Amino acid sequence: MKSENLRFGYQDHSYQAAGQLDGITQLVDDFYQVMDSLPRAQRIRDMHPSDLTVSRDKLTLFLCAWLGGPRLFSDKYGAISIPQIHSHLDVVEDDKHAWLECMQHAIDRQAYNVDFGEYLIAQLGVPAERVEQVCQHMRSIK
Repeated sequence: MKSENLRFGYQDHSYQAAGQLDGITQLVDDFYQVMDSLPRAQRIRDMHPSDLTVSRDKLTLFLCAWLGGPRLFSDKYGAISIPQIHSHLDVVEDDKHAWLECMQHAIDRQAYNVDFGEYLIAQLGVPAERVEQVCQHMRSIK
């Protein structure tokens, strides 16, 4: 996908670079396929339901808005705080890295411009870090 003229993180440029809804759906499908096949990701896979239909839908719709596209997640599911919604899980640093590794493999499967792929994985590191921090905090107060 051509993205040389887009400024990622501005308006809907990242959403466009990701291929809009169809491209993001493919990214999410590839992400969960990697998660199912990567032994290092077994622990995070076990944090998900066996049927990933809703998980796939939620991640796809969330990423649409997160990347500057339509707010499909909030229209369907309401408001969300990514760290708080995951706070009941026992996410540790290795889980964060496994999640990001799955996402990196999924990004690598897309026809993204290299710059966008690098931008995307860097940006995804921010909420991944926040989830780990919130889970760490929840463990410390139990």
